[in-house]
Amino acid sequence: MHLLVVDDSSTMRRIIINTLKKLGHNEIIEASNGREAIDRLAKDRVDLVITDWNMPEMSGIEFVRSVRTSRSREQLPILMVTTNAAHDDIVAAVEAGVNNYVVKPFTPETMREKIQAVTAGVEGGA
Repeated sequence: MHLLVVDDSSTMRRIIINTLKKLGHNEIIEASNGREAIDRLAKDRVDLVITDWNMPEMSGIEFVRSVRTSRSREQLPILMVTTNAAHDDIVAAVEAGVNNYVVKPFTPETMREKIQAVTAGVEGGA
């Protein structure tokens, strides 16, 4: 499975990528904001996106909305990993098209569970 990690913090990208590698995921590309992520989606195979919310250039929510307008990407699983823990934020993310939500800080087990939840049935067909 090919994953795209989107976060403006290089430290947070590294934490997420290291967690993903511990979980057995090695096909990982990264982007530092939503605009760069859109470019990566156009060039690279991506089976799952893990994105932050608060980023410059294009926020995670704006990025998700942009992805969901593309017919070829409307079913792409998106997991949002963010510090925004308020109920209204979670609702806004889901309404924008996020498939699941992880609040920072997270454990590897939480990440594993959320990835399994959003990719159920996707991995076999990818």
